[in-house]
Amino acid sequence: MEKETKKKVTIKPKKETKKKVTIKPKKETKKKETIKSKKEIKKKIVKKPIVEIKNLVKNYKKVTALDDFNLEIKEGEILGLLGPNGSGKTTCINCLLSLITFDKGMIKIFDKEMSPEAYDIKSKIGVIFQDVAVFNELTVLENIDYFCGLYISDHKLRKQYVEEAVKFVGLEEFLKFRPKQLSGGLLRRLNIACGIAHKPSLIFFDEPTVGVDPQSRNKILEGIKELNKKGATILYTTHYMEEVEQLCDRIVIIDKGKEIANGSKQELKEKIKIGEKVTIEVLEINPEQYKKISKIKNILDIEQIGNTINIVFKNGNHNLDTLIDLLKAEDIKYERFFSERPTLNDVFLEMTGKELRD
Repeated sequence: MEKETKKKVTIKPKKETKKKVTIKPKKETKKKETIKSKKEIKKKIVKKPIVEIKNLVKNYKKVTALDDFNLEIKEGEILGLLGPNGSGKTTCINCLLSLITFDKGMIKIFDKEMSPEAYDIKSKIGVIFQDVAVFNELTVLENIDYFCGLYISDHKLRKQYVEEAVKFVGLEEFLKFRPKQLSGGLLRRLNIACGIAHKPSLIFFDEPTVGVDPQSRNKILEGIKELNKKGATILYTTHYMEEVEQLCDRIVIIDKGKEIANGSKQELKEKIKIGEKVTIEVLEINPEQYKKISKIKNILDIEQIGNTINIVFKNGNHNLDTLIDLLKAEDIKYERFFSERPTLNDVFLEMTGKELRD
């Protein structure tokens, strides 16, 4: 009996010890491996900049167009470059393309220094300027073929690229037309086709929708999104804020040759004082009630136009709750009440003191 008891006592702890030893390290090892792999994946997502501008200075006699300007465009993004007239946008693009010289600084594209003779870099760039640049003597097809041929020498490949560009901008029915026979919207599409036919990986769009009808404009914007989905990195300038809202991953605002803001749409909106704008259409309000509303905390601006009260709040908690509670307490009846978050136009106006079209 004593021998049997000894066997049971010695066997049980051995089994339990083995289980504890073998199970714990396996779980710990798996956790470490998964954490490591997630960090590695995160590192892979970070993309190198395709365009690098550092400390760029460009002077025109007594005017400084670019003042120690810096810019990065990351691979695969759509970057919106915004600024009022005379801010330095056009000078920046001209320097990027080596169309003009600059006084100081450095420009790298595809990790190589840009220069007028850097044809290997230029062959990977597409440019669509605001002013349409096509040959009136050539047909639609001949124009696209000519511009594609500047970079693609292989006849068979060029033919394929031209056909794809024609299809991309929807000009199949206008191949034999000359530019003067096209509407403004179709002419813009031809301009885009000439700039992207050679399949560039970096594309500059300089106000490509100026003066076109809404249908052509939507077609152009959808085309730009499609180019980006296919891998193109895009620099986009425009005077239409709704296009920036629709297209751009990141926005840089330039004024007087300097960067004054850089970030996503949401990041820029969070940088300004305005938190929300409220419009109330009241049935009736007396001066004393209006005075009480104007004293609410966090109000940046308030105005009354007839029965409409416009209020601008700075960022803060419970702004709307406080306003609604006061309207109830004062028994102020209203027909309409709505609020909106700040727009990119508010951002631009606060940071530059100008409308985008100024």
